[in-house]
Amino acid sequence: MPIDIVLDAMGSDKAPDPEIRGAILAARTLDVRVHLVGPEELLRPKLRECLKNLSGRERLPVFIVQASEWIHMDDKAAQAVRSKRDSSMRVGLKMIREGRAAGFVTAGNTGAAMATAKMVLGSLAGVDRPALATSLPTTTGNPCVLLDVGANVDSDPENLVQFAVMGHTFAKNVLRYANPRVGLLSIGEEDTKGNSLSRDTLPLLRELKGINFMGNVEGRDLFNGRCDVAVCDGFTGNVALKTCEGTAKLLSVSLKESLKSTVTSQVGALLSRKAFTAFKKRLDYSEYGGAQLLGVRGPVIVGHGSSNERAIMNGIRVAAEFAKAEVSAGIEAALANR
Repeated sequence: MPIDIVLDAMGSDKAPDPEIRGAILAARTLDVRVHLVGPEELLRPKLRECLKNLSGRERLPVFIVQASEWIHMDDKAAQAVRSKRDSSMRVGLKMIREGRAAGFVTAGNTGAAMATAKMVLGSLAGVDRPALATSLPTTTGNPCVLLDVGANVDSDPENLVQFAVMGHTFAKNVLRYANPRVGLLSIGEEDTKGNSLSRDTLPLLRELKGINFMGNVEGRDLFNGRCDVAVCDGFTGNVALKTCEGTAKLLSVSLKESLKSTVTSQVGALLSRKAFTAFKKRLDYSEYGGAQLLGVRGPVIVGHGSSNERAIMNGIRVAAEFAKAEVSAGIEAALANR
Protein backbone atom coordinates (compact mmCIF):
# COMPACT_ATOMS: atom_id res chain seq x y z
CA MET A 1 0.00 0.00 0.00
CA PRO A 2 1.42 3.45 -0.90
CA ILE A 3 2.76 5.56 1.96
CA ASP A 4 1.88 9.26 2.26
CA ILE A 5 4.82 11.68 2.35
CA VAL A 6 4.52 15.45 2.80
CA LEU A 7 6.90 17.65 0.79
CA ASP A 8 7.54 21.31 1.58
CA ALA A 9 7.19 22.68 -1.94
CA MET A 10 8.68 26.06 -1.02
CA GLY A 11 11.93 25.01 0.66
CA SER A 12 14.78 24.86 -1.85
CA ASP A 13 16.74 27.74 -3.38
CA LYS A 14 14.88 27.31 -6.68
CA ALA A 15 11.50 26.30 -5.24
CA PRO A 16 9.04 25.07 -6.27
CA ASP A 17 10.49 23.62 -9.50
CA PRO A 18 12.86 20.97 -8.03
CA GLU A 19 10.18 19.94 -5.53
CA ILE A 20 7.51 19.47 -8.19
CA ARG A 21 9.81 17.50 -10.48
CA GLY A 22 11.12 15.47 -7.53
CA ALA A 23 7.58 14.69 -6.39
CA ILE A 24 6.66 13.45 -9.86
CA LEU A 25 9.85 11.37 -10.05
CA ALA A 26 9.09 9.82 -6.65
CA ALA A 27 5.47 9.10 -7.56
CA ARG A 28 6.64 7.35 -10.75
CA THR A 29 9.37 5.24 -9.14
CA LEU A 30 8.35 4.70 -5.49
CA ASP A 31 5.27 3.32 -3.76
CA VAL A 32 4.32 6.71 -2.31
CA ARG A 33 1.67 9.42 -2.46
CA VAL A 34 3.27 12.88 -2.35
CA HIS A 35 1.54 15.91 -0.85
CA LEU A 36 3.08 19.20 -2.05
CA VAL A 37 2.54 21.97 0.50
CA GLY A 38 2.53 25.61 -0.60
CA PRO A 39 0.43 28.31 -2.31
CA GLU A 40 -1.95 26.45 -4.62
CA GLU A 41 -2.14 29.34 -7.10
CA LEU A 42 1.63 28.99 -7.63
CA LEU A 43 1.93 25.21 -7.52
CA ARG A 44 -1.12 24.17 -9.56
CA PRO A 45 -0.06 25.58 -12.98
CA LYS A 46 3.54 24.37 -12.56
CA LEU A 47 2.40 20.87 -11.59
CA ARG A 48 -0.06 20.79 -14.47
CA GLU A 49 2.67 21.83 -16.92
CA CYS A 50 5.07 19.14 -15.68
CA LEU A 51 2.41 16.45 -15.84
CA LYS A 52 1.46 17.55 -19.35
CA ASN A 53 4.97 16.74 -20.56
CA LEU A 54 4.77 13.13 -19.38
CA SER A 55 4.33 10.46 -21.99
CA GLY A 56 0.86 8.96 -21.94
CA ARG A 57 -0.45 11.65 -19.59
CA GLU A 58 -0.28 9.13 -16.74
CA ARG A 59 -2.21 9.87 -13.54
CA LEU A 60 0.14 10.18 -10.61
CA PRO A 61 -0.55 10.37 -6.84
CA VAL A 62 0.77 13.92 -6.42
CA PHE A 63 -1.49 16.31 -4.52
CA ILE A 64 -1.42 19.95 -3.42
CA VAL A 65 -2.06 21.14 0.14
CA GLN A 66 -2.67 24.86 0.57
CA ALA A 67 -0.27 26.96 2.68
CA SER A 68 -0.24 30.71 2.18
CA GLU A 69 3.26 31.37 3.58
CA TRP A 70 6.74 29.91 3.47
CA ILE A 71 9.99 30.43 5.38
CA HIS A 72 12.91 31.88 3.42
CA MET A 73 16.52 30.80 3.82
CA ASP A 74 17.51 34.19 5.26
CA ASP A 75 14.62 34.34 7.75
CA LYS A 76 15.54 34.15 11.42
CA ALA A 77 14.31 30.71 12.43
CA ALA A 78 12.74 31.49 15.81
CA GLN A 79 10.96 34.59 14.53
CA ALA A 80 9.71 32.93 11.35
CA VAL A 81 8.35 29.92 13.24
CA ARG A 82 6.32 32.20 15.51
CA SER A 83 5.12 34.72 12.92
CA LYS A 84 4.40 32.51 9.88
CA ARG A 85 1.67 30.33 11.32
CA ASP A 86 0.50 29.15 7.88
CA SER A 87 3.96 28.33 6.55
CA SER A 88 4.46 25.29 4.31
CA MET A 89 6.65 23.71 7.01
CA ARG A 90 4.09 24.15 9.76
CA VAL A 91 1.14 23.00 7.66
CA GLY A 92 3.08 19.95 6.45
CA LEU A 93 4.27 18.93 9.92
CA LYS A 94 0.72 19.25 11.27
CA MET A 95 -0.28 16.58 8.74
CA ILE A 96 2.27 14.24 10.37
CA ARG A 97 1.01 15.07 13.86
CA GLU A 98 -2.59 14.45 12.81
CA GLY A 99 -1.75 11.10 11.21
CA ARG A 100 -2.64 12.22 7.67
CA ALA A 101 0.87 11.40 6.39
CA ALA A 102 3.84 9.32 7.54
CA GLY A 103 6.86 11.51 6.81
CA PHE A 104 7.96 15.08 6.03
CA VAL A 105 10.66 16.36 3.64
CA THR A 106 12.02 19.89 3.23
CA ALA A 107 15.01 21.48 1.52
CA GLY A 108 14.36 24.71 3.38
CA ASN A 109 15.82 26.65 6.30
CA THR A 110 17.41 24.01 8.56
CA GLY A 111 17.01 25.95 11.78
CA ALA A 112 13.35 26.67 11.05
CA ALA A 113 12.71 23.03 10.12
CA MET A 114 14.17 21.81 13.41
CA ALA A 115 12.38 24.44 15.50
CA THR A 116 9.04 23.81 13.78
CA ALA A 117 9.37 20.03 14.06
CA LYS A 118 10.13 20.27 17.79
CA MET A 119 7.18 22.62 18.32
CA VAL A 120 4.62 20.78 16.18
CA LEU A 121 5.66 17.16 16.69
CA GLY A 122 7.45 17.28 20.03
CA SER A 123 10.46 15.25 21.17
CA LEU A 124 10.44 11.52 21.85
CA ALA A 125 10.40 10.29 25.42
CA GLY A 126 13.95 10.22 26.75
CA VAL A 127 15.31 12.67 24.16
CA ASP A 128 16.57 16.01 25.48
CA ARG A 129 17.72 17.31 22.10
CA PRO A 130 16.96 15.95 18.61
CA ALA A 131 19.98 15.43 16.35
CA LEU A 132 20.61 15.67 12.63
CA ALA A 133 22.10 12.53 11.12
CA THR A 134 23.52 12.05 7.65
CA SER A 135 24.97 9.09 5.73
CA LEU A 136 28.50 9.27 4.34
CA PRO A 137 29.95 7.03 1.59
CA THR A 138 32.69 4.59 2.61
CA THR A 139 35.25 2.41 0.85
CA THR A 140 33.20 -0.67 1.74
CA GLY A 141 30.04 0.62 0.04
CA ASN A 142 28.10 0.65 3.33
CA PRO A 143 27.40 4.21 4.49
CA CYS A 144 28.49 5.55 7.85
CA VAL A 145 25.91 7.52 9.88
CA LEU A 146 27.32 10.74 11.34
CA LEU A 147 25.43 12.67 14.04
CA ASP A 148 24.94 15.36 15.18
CA VAL A 149 25.74 17.43 12.07
CA GLY A 150 24.32 20.74 13.19
CA ALA A 151 21.18 20.59 15.30
CA ASN A 152 23.10 21.31 18.52
CA VAL A 153 26.25 23.42 18.46
CA ASP A 154 26.85 22.75 22.16
CA SER A 155 26.19 19.31 23.68
CA ASP A 156 26.88 17.57 26.99
CA PRO A 157 27.83 13.90 27.55
CA GLU A 158 24.21 12.84 28.12
CA ASN A 159 23.23 14.37 24.75
CA LEU A 160 25.96 12.34 23.01
CA VAL A 161 24.78 9.16 24.73
CA GLN A 162 21.28 9.79 23.36
CA PHE A 163 22.74 10.50 19.91
CA ALA A 164 24.51 7.13 20.04
CA VAL A 165 21.24 5.33 20.80
CA MET A 166 19.42 7.20 18.02
CA GLY A 167 22.19 6.55 15.48
CA HIS A 168 22.34 2.87 16.43
CA THR A 169 18.57 2.51 15.99
CA PHE A 170 18.57 4.27 12.63
CA ALA A 171 21.46 2.18 11.32
CA LYS A 172 19.83 -1.03 12.49
CA ASN A 173 16.24 -0.34 11.40
CA VAL A 174 16.76 1.63 8.17
CA LEU A 175 20.21 0.63 6.91
CA ARG A 176 19.65 -2.95 8.14
CA TYR A 177 23.00 -3.32 9.90
CA ALA A 178 22.68 -6.37 12.17
CA ASN A 179 24.92 -5.00 14.94
CA PRO A 180 26.03 -1.43 14.08
CA ARG A 181 29.51 -0.48 15.29
CA VAL A 182 29.24 2.85 17.12
CA GLY A 183 32.25 5.12 17.60
CA LEU A 184 32.86 8.44 19.35
CA LEU A 185 34.52 10.92 16.98
CA SER A 186 37.74 12.21 18.53
CA ILE A 187 41.34 13.14 17.67
CA GLY A 188 42.79 9.74 18.52
CA GLU A 189 41.79 6.18 19.32
CA GLU A 190 43.26 6.20 22.83
CA ASP A 191 40.87 6.82 25.73
CA THR A 192 42.99 9.74 26.92
CA LYS A 193 42.68 11.64 23.61
CA GLY A 194 40.10 14.33 22.90
CA ASN A 195 38.57 17.28 24.70
CA SER A 196 36.71 17.23 28.00
CA LEU A 197 33.40 16.43 26.26
CA SER A 198 34.71 13.30 24.53
CA ARG A 199 36.65 12.11 27.59
CA ASP A 200 33.58 12.52 29.84
CA THR A 201 31.30 10.81 27.29
CA LEU A 202 33.51 7.78 26.68
CA PRO A 203 32.80 5.90 29.97
CA LEU A 204 29.06 6.57 29.62
CA LEU A 205 29.02 5.02 26.16
CA ARG A 206 30.95 1.98 27.42
CA GLU A 207 28.19 1.40 29.97
CA LEU A 208 25.36 1.47 27.40
CA LYS A 209 23.45 -1.79 27.08
CA GLY A 210 22.63 -3.16 23.64
CA ILE A 211 25.05 -0.83 21.80
CA ASN A 212 28.13 -2.21 20.01
CA PHE A 213 30.42 0.62 21.15
CA MET A 214 33.97 0.41 19.81
CA GLY A 215 35.56 3.43 21.50
CA ASN A 216 37.07 6.49 19.90
CA VAL A 217 37.27 6.83 16.12
CA GLU A 218 39.07 9.42 14.00
CA GLY A 219 38.01 11.48 11.01
CA ARG A 220 39.43 9.00 8.51
CA ASP A 221 37.23 6.27 9.99
CA LEU A 222 34.15 8.05 8.62
CA PHE A 223 35.11 6.74 5.17
CA ASN A 224 37.12 3.54 5.64
CA GLY A 225 34.26 1.40 6.92
CA ARG A 226 35.70 0.97 10.42
CA CYS A 227 32.51 2.18 12.08
CA ASP A 228 28.84 2.29 11.10
CA VAL A 229 27.81 5.20 13.36
CA ALA A 230 29.99 8.12 14.46
CA VAL A 231 28.81 10.35 17.31
CA CYS A 232 29.85 13.95 18.01
CA ASP A 233 28.50 17.37 18.97
CA GLY A 234 26.80 19.45 16.27
CA PHE A 235 29.68 21.90 15.86
CA THR A 236 32.22 19.15 15.15
CA GLY A 237 29.77 17.22 12.97
CA ASN A 238 28.82 20.21 10.85
CA VAL A 239 32.46 21.13 10.23
CA ALA A 240 33.20 17.51 9.30
CA LEU A 241 30.20 17.34 6.96
CA LYS A 242 30.97 20.62 5.16
CA THR A 243 34.62 19.57 4.80
CA CYS A 244 33.49 16.27 3.28
CA GLU A 245 31.22 18.06 0.80
CA GLY A 246 33.99 20.46 -0.21
CA THR A 247 36.50 17.64 -0.64
CA ALA A 248 34.06 15.63 -2.78
CA LYS A 249 33.50 18.66 -5.01
CA LEU A 250 37.26 19.23 -5.32
CA LEU A 251 37.86 15.60 -6.29
CA SER A 252 35.13 15.61 -8.93
CA VAL A 253 36.23 18.91 -10.50
CA SER A 254 39.94 18.07 -10.39
CA LEU A 255 39.41 14.65 -11.95
CA LYS A 256 37.23 16.13 -14.68
CA GLU A 257 39.83 18.80 -15.49
CA SER A 258 42.64 16.24 -15.54
CA LEU A 259 40.72 14.00 -17.92
CA LYS A 260 40.27 16.91 -20.35
CA SER A 261 43.80 18.31 -20.15
CA THR A 262 45.30 16.43 -23.12
CA VAL A 263 44.10 14.60 -26.21
CA THR A 264 45.28 11.33 -24.74
CA SER A 265 43.43 11.92 -21.49
CA GLN A 266 40.32 12.98 -23.41
CA VAL A 267 40.33 9.63 -25.20
CA GLY A 268 40.80 7.96 -21.83
CA ALA A 269 37.91 9.98 -20.43
CA LEU A 270 35.63 8.77 -23.20
CA LEU A 271 36.64 5.19 -22.53
CA SER A 272 36.15 5.59 -18.76
CA ARG A 273 32.96 7.67 -18.85
CA LYS A 274 30.91 4.94 -17.19
CA ALA A 275 33.41 4.63 -14.34
CA PHE A 276 33.60 8.42 -13.92
CA THR A 277 29.80 8.65 -13.78
CA ALA A 278 29.71 5.97 -11.10
CA PHE A 279 32.43 7.84 -9.17
CA LYS A 280 30.46 11.10 -9.24
CA LYS A 281 27.28 9.32 -8.19
CA ARG A 282 29.03 7.77 -5.20
CA LEU A 283 30.07 11.22 -3.95
CA ASP A 284 26.85 13.02 -4.90
CA TYR A 285 24.85 14.28 -1.90
CA SER A 286 21.65 14.02 -3.93
CA GLU A 287 21.86 10.22 -3.72
CA TYR A 288 21.47 10.34 0.08
CA GLY A 289 18.35 12.52 0.15
CA GLY A 290 19.26 14.74 3.10
CA ALA A 291 19.78 14.58 6.84
CA GLN A 292 17.39 12.79 9.19
CA LEU A 293 16.15 14.72 12.23
CA LEU A 294 16.23 12.00 14.88
CA GLY A 295 14.42 12.38 18.18
CA VAL A 296 11.13 14.00 17.15
CA ARG A 297 7.76 12.26 16.84
CA GLY A 298 7.82 11.46 13.16
CA PRO A 299 10.20 11.09 10.20
CA VAL A 300 11.63 14.48 9.20
CA ILE A 301 14.20 14.78 6.39
CA VAL A 302 16.09 18.05 5.85
CA GLY A 303 17.81 18.39 2.46
CA HIS A 304 20.24 20.90 0.93
CA GLY A 305 18.89 24.22 -0.23
CA SER A 306 20.52 23.45 -3.58
CA SER A 307 18.67 20.12 -3.87
CA ASN A 308 17.75 19.05 -7.40
CA GLU A 309 14.85 16.82 -8.33
CA ARG A 310 16.86 13.66 -7.69
CA ALA A 311 17.80 14.80 -4.19
CA ILE A 312 14.14 15.57 -3.50
CA MET A 313 13.09 12.15 -4.77
CA ASN A 314 15.69 10.44 -2.58
CA GLY A 315 14.55 12.51 0.40
CA ILE A 316 11.05 11.16 -0.15
CA ARG A 317 12.46 7.64 -0.42
CA VAL A 318 14.38 7.98 2.87
CA ALA A 319 11.31 9.43 4.62
CA ALA A 320 9.25 6.44 3.49
CA GLU A 321 11.94 3.97 4.64
CA PHE A 322 12.21 5.83 7.95
CA ALA A 323 8.44 5.59 8.51
CA LYS A 324 8.17 1.92 7.55
CA ALA A 325 11.06 1.00 9.86
CA GLU A 326 9.32 2.65 12.85
CA VAL A 327 12.57 4.29 13.92
CA SER A 328 10.92 6.66 16.41
CA ALA A 329 9.34 3.79 18.36
CA GLY A 330 12.66 1.96 18.31
CA ILE A 331 14.50 4.98 19.73
CA GLU A 332 12.02 5.37 22.59
CA ALA A 333 12.28 1.67 23.44
CA ALA A 334 16.09 1.72 23.33
CA LEU A 335 16.33 4.81 25.56
CA ALA A 336 13.85 3.31 28.05
CA ASN A 337 16.01 0.16 28.32
CA ARG A 338 19.35 1.88 28.89
